[in-house]
Formats: sequence, C-alpha cells, structure tokens
Amino acid sequence: MITVDSQLLDQLTEMARISPRRRINHNFHKSDNSACHRLLNAMEPDSYIRPHRHLDPEKDETCLLLRGRLGFVCFDENGIITEFAALTACTDQAVVTIPSGVFHTAVSLASGSIFFESKSGPYMSLNQQEIATWSPDPTEPEAALYLRRLCDMFS
Repeated sequence: MITVDSQLLDQLTEMARISPRRRINHNFHKSDNSACHRLLNAMEPDSYIRPHRHLDPEKDETCLLLRGRLGFVCFDENGIITEFAALTACTDQAVVTIPSGVFHTAVSLASGSIFFESKSGPYMSLNQQEIATWSPDPTEPEAALYLRRLCDMFS
C-alpha cells in the first residue's frame, strides 16, 4: 500500500521549488507505457505549462487539488479563453475534469500547490496538433508575461 502523507507532500513541494521548471511529478504508475497514469504534480506559482490538448479520445484528465490553489483555463482553437475555474484544496471546488481535445493549462496560485492527476496512458510526447502554437514556448521571454496574465484572471 502506498500512502500520501504530509511528509511526501512536503518533499514534493521542496523538489518543485528547486526544480528549474518549478514543478515536479511523483508517478504512481509503473512506466510511461502503463494504461492508467496516476501522479502527484507539485507546482509553484512561476511554473509555466504551455497550453496543450490531448487528441486521443481516451485522454480526459481529472485533477484533484490536495494542497494550495490552482487555476485551470480552457481555450478554443484560436487561443480565446472559453472557461476557467479556480480550485482550492479541501473545498467543494477542488476537482476538475478536462475533456480530451480541449486546449488547457493549469496555473499555480499559491506556493506549495499539489494536485493528483489521472488520465489514460501510455505517455506520448505532444505532437504539433496538440501544442497551442498561439501561446509562447516556455523558452521565450513572452512566456512569463503570458503566465502572469493567466494568473491575474484569478486575482
């Protein structure tokens, strides 16, 4: 049996804080080829996840916030925001499911935010149709400003 306790969550938070990407995954599935992916994702406020989608019809994503505060944003094909939701741990607004095919991203709104994520496997790198080319690449200077604008929606 594997338990998720405060010690594990604290370790993941510290690992995310020192990670160059400012986030870290802790996988429960055995490999990238596993049929079901279950993981913890610790994410700091300055971590940028480029908007993307999963075209495989089995790749809906469900996220349950365990600590902190997160914003989830969905977009249309042109990058126009269609929906957004703020999740707060330990409230009735702590779970979101993103359907396959929908462009989306998550933003951390509080240090120490950690969510449990579940989706079907296997892991496959995003292809060109799944990357939101209308959003900045994480290596571009514009990414920080884009992330700030997304976070500001939840202020």
